[in-house]
Amino acid sequence: MLNVCDIQVMKPLLAEHGFHFSKAKGQNFLIARWVPESIAEQSGVDGTAGVLEIGPGIGPLTQQLCLRAKKVCAVELDERLQPILDITVGEFDNLEIIWNDVLKLDIPALVAGEFPGLRPMACANLPYYITSPILSALLEADCFDSVTVMVQKEVAQRIAAEPGSADYSAFTVFCQYYAEPQLLFDVPAHCFMPQPKVTSAVIQLQVRKERNWGALDENIFFRTVKASFAMRRKKLSNGLASGFPELGKEGAGQVIAECGFGENVRGETLDIAQFAALSNAIYRRKHNG
Repeated sequence: MLNVCDIQVMKPLLAEHGFHFSKAKGQNFLIARWVPESIAEQSGVDGTAGVLEIGPGIGPLTQQLCLRAKKVCAVELDERLQPILDITVGEFDNLEIIWNDVLKLDIPALVAGEFPGLRPMACANLPYYITSPILSALLEADCFDSVTVMVQKEVAQRIAAEPGSADYSAFTVFCQYYAEPQLLFDVPAHCFMPQPKVTSAVIQLQVRKERNWGALDENIFFRTVKASFAMRRKKLSNGLASGFPELGKEGAGQVIAECGFGENVRGETLDIAQFAALSNAIYRRKHNG
């Protein structure tokens, strides 16, 4: 198996095929073998798993996943990588590569078709510029046991943040609504070529089998969360009145009081169950008049 994390192997391989890194595609390739080995190992992938990998690049994580999983399906947008991946991962008969944009795919249908009888998992080294849309798509697909991704460290911290902390955000609530996050390890910038300007981190999201938050309407729940963070460090009533103009300032104050929150409460201090209670109060007001 070719060690594609070895610069002495990688550079001639890329040069031979006239490949140049695309800043637009957020390409930073791993040059420290311990990283893909650790991601694959700590993801929990084994012979019972079918793994969807997003953006295999030249294949360092793909190799490690193929050594462990029953089947790997890798989705890659950059077709310039095809002859390179033929060399680096062509030996694996449990691998299928789909040349497409993962955001344009029907992920649940893909998983159902590719991994029948297997434990579906997602694993990826995500480009920084498109982390949130891809992670959102993987969680909303609601078809994985777990999602293990390498992202910018500050994004990982935001995903795993606690209510009331500086990193707590609407994206935190979104991710934790669907899954339970666990920070696994940091990856320094020198582990990549070209080097990014930030530290990366690997985070695993164990998808919740049941989401017992009690939200009556998910659309209103997420709209409530978005409105609650729209005016950070201001009173929750201001954000709700702006996000739900039909409530107005008075109505916003009333639903907050109905939930037993103080009038000066801020959105960034609420946990998911409290957001569910708040969204339910708004739902009842909208439907009961």
